[in-house]
Order: sequence, then C-alpha cells, then structure tokens
Amino acid sequence: MELSTKKKLHALSLAEKIQVLELLDESKMSQSEVARRFQVSQPQISRICKNKEKLLADWCSGTANHERKRKRESKYSGIDEALLCWYHIARAKAWDVTGPMLLHKAKELADIMGQDFVPSIGWLVRWKRRNNVGFGARQVLVPLFPPEPPPPGLPSQAQPPLSLKDFSPEDVFGCAEVPLLYRAVPGRMFACDRLQVLLCANSRGTEKRRAFVGGLEAAPRCFFGVNSEALPASYHPDLAIPWSEWLAQFDQDMGQQGRQVALLLAAGVAEEWASLPGLHHVRLLPLSASSTTPSLPGSVVWAFKAHYRHRLLSKLAAMQSGGEGAAVAEARASITVLDALHMVAAAWAKVPPQLIWSSFVQEGLAPGKTPPSLDTEMSGDTETSPVPSGLAQEEFSRFVDLEDEDPGPRVCKEEEAGTEDNGKKEDGFESLPTKADALRALCTLRRWLECNGASPELFEKFYDCEVEVERLCGL
Repeated sequence: MELSTKKKLHALSLAEKIQVLELLDESKMSQSEVARRFQVSQPQISRICKNKEKLLADWCSGTANHERKRKRESKYSGIDEALLCWYHIARAKAWDVTGPMLLHKAKELADIMGQDFVPSIGWLVRWKRRNNVGFGARQVLVPLFPPEPPPPGLPSQAQPPLSLKDFSPEDVFGCAEVPLLYRAVPGRMFACDRLQVLLCANSRGTEKRRAFVGGLEAAPRCFFGVNSEALPASYHPDLAIPWSEWLAQFDQDMGQQGRQVALLLAAGVAEEWASLPGLHHVRLLPLSASSTTPSLPGSVVWAFKAHYRHRLLSKLAAMQSGGEGAAVAEARASITVLDALHMVAAAWAKVPPQLIWSSFVQEGLAPGKTPPSLDTEMSGDTETSPVPSGLAQEEFSRFVDLEDEDPGPRVCKEEEAGTEDNGKKEDGFESLPTKADALRALCTLRRWLECNGASPELFEKFYDCEVEVERLCGL
C-alpha cells in the first residue's frame, strides 16, 4: 500500500514576490501562468496581489531582508520599531553598534514602554533577520535627518559638542573625590589617617561604580594574605587618584556592556583628560567653567560620609562594650585601612538611589525634563544616615564634616602600637586564619546569636554566610 504524499510547500522570497508583481503588471500573463513559472499555487499568487502595497513598502524601505520568505511579526513590535529607529540614529552618528549594545538598548526601551521583556540572543538574531541588519558587508546608512551646515568660521570636520540631552539618565555619570579621615573622632584627628575616596554613580542612582580609594601606605600590613580581588574597594597607594587608569577601566567596562555613557567632570579636569587616547565608550562632558556644583552632588557625598561616620561610631562602641574595656584612643588605633575599605563599601551601598536621582535633578545635572512621578520618588527613601544615640543633630553634622577642620601633625605611633601589642605575630604580621579557624568562628558567632536572642531574620542572614564559608572551605 502506497503512502499518500503531500505536495511540498514552495514559499517565495520577498525578491521573488516583487518579480511576480512586475510580471503581472508588465505582461499579459495570468495568475495561473505566473504560478506555473514559479512552481507555486494560484492562490499564493492571489495573496501576493492582495498584499501588493505592503510588499512594495517593505521592498522600498531598504531595511527588509530580500531573501526572507515569511514575515513573522514580533510580539513586541513597538520595541522592534523603536530599536530599529535608534539603530539608524546610532549608525548615522558613526557609532560601532554591537550585539550587546543592541540588547542593552532593547531592554532600556522595554522599561521605558513599561513592557516586561528581556531580550535574548535568539530574539536579537530574529530582529536582525527581520530588519536586514548585519547581513553581508557593513551598511552605510544615510542619516534620517541631514546635518545642518556648520556656522561660519567652524571647520567642516569639527563635531558639535555632546550635551546631556544626547544621553538617557541611566547613562549619565557623575563623580567626586572625597577626602576622608578614616578613623577620626572628635578631638583626635591625624593627617596620616587621610584617605582619598573616588565615588561615581549614574544620575538615576541605579548604578554605583566600585569605590576607588587612595592611601598613604604602599602596602598596609592589614593587606597581608588578603586576595586583592576580595577587597571591597579598589586601593591605590597614593592620595592622588590615577585618573588615566580609572578612566581606562571605566571605558573598558562600558565597552563590555556595549554602552555609550557620559561622565560629568569639572571643566578643568575634563579639558585635561579630553585628549586621553582609547576612550571609545565614555564621553567626558565638562560642567560650566563658572559652575561651583560638583559633578556628583554634595548631598550624595554628605550622605556617604554620614553613613561612614555612623558605621565607625558603631564599631568603636561595640569594641568598647565588648568586655575588653578599650579606651576610645585604643579602639580607634585598632581600625585598619582594610576596615576602612569595608566601611567605605558599606556606606556607599547605603546611599539610596532615590537620593542620588533627586540630587542630580535639583542640581540640574539630569538629562531631559523631570518626569511627573519624580515628586513621588523623592518623597520615598531619600533619608540619610540616622543620628547615632548620644549625639545631637548639630554635633553629628560637625562630626561628618571633620575633614573641614585642620588635622593634627603627622603622627602614626598609635597605629604601630596597635599592631605590636599582640605577641602572637611574627615579623610584624599576624598569622593567617586557617579553614579550621573560620569554621570555629562560625560556631562561636552562632552560639553568641543564640545566647543573645537574635531574630529569625538575622539567623537567615547567618545561614547564608555559613553556607558560603563552608563552600569556600571545601574548595
């Protein structure tokens, strides 16, 4: 018994469909004759005639894939069209558009449109196929809007300067150098305790760069045995921030994400580093020469310092009440640069995104107009660090701004004494903890939590820490 076989469907490409329309228009051939020539059915030719205007529009758009046989409409057509429009603009500006850049922009457009959409590599491949992007030789696209002629006296090769309006709020960054006396308390400040902290965040507050800390010590003893990758903040053995190194790393990170971002800088700093070679993804935007506003608003910097001081006071209070009876001078002397890096990272993480966003808007450093929902956002989580118990608001404010006062002479004997009072150290360096030490420390901490009535929520955090420590011990 022979099995019945179905006739194989022969689909025509867009180019072949245009040929069908040309034959029907220019010759006296019937639809049946054209169907036999292209080896398709007559109803298929009829459908091509019905969709004539749409097919011709696709053909003339210059973006359709001429070899495409079926046009499958995307579920997210709005994102499809918006991304194609952005792609044309980016190519008109001679940007080197990459796959990761398209994925990032598609997600950004989806968020703006309020759609729950996460673009995948497969979606991007289909989008490129639908819109004939990235096939064959690199395309040279004609700008959608012809450029205006340059004003008299301006060389034709000169590019107009970029401005905030050319970037989304998520892609506008500000930064500030923050001097920090990392273990200063009222009445006890020393110049050798100074660190220089570089903070950087985008205007939305949704992205904070890893804090960069410059210090006086080339190799602090507390770093002995510590994996540099495990440091909570980047450390540089000099108070002067190496801008060229930092900018190069920033540019590399943005390139890996396929992004073009703006970095706001003071006019003098931006002019100094504008000619730095190799910056392809970070554009330096200078503030007005007459502006006294830092590129990272002062309220953000103050919030960071307030959180740092609050954490420092909490640590000192815990050390004094820990049964050792340590005086304030002894407790502060035991604070190391490594402790400071952890407190810097924790304080920077505590600064809420809403405070950053509202500060950028109030200083006029956010691109575009303030959205109507900003007042609602500003009324949310914009508070700074609470005032520690035992201090009035005015006293705490002065404590936060200790760097504005003159520190004492360059005396570091306290730090040396604090590192030599333990006889269990060899050659000035403390012996490194073993895996057994780490597991015993977990047991001690759990026992202490049990005896002091810790909440279930705190135990959940302890369990996460316990699992991670046990995983590292098993490596």
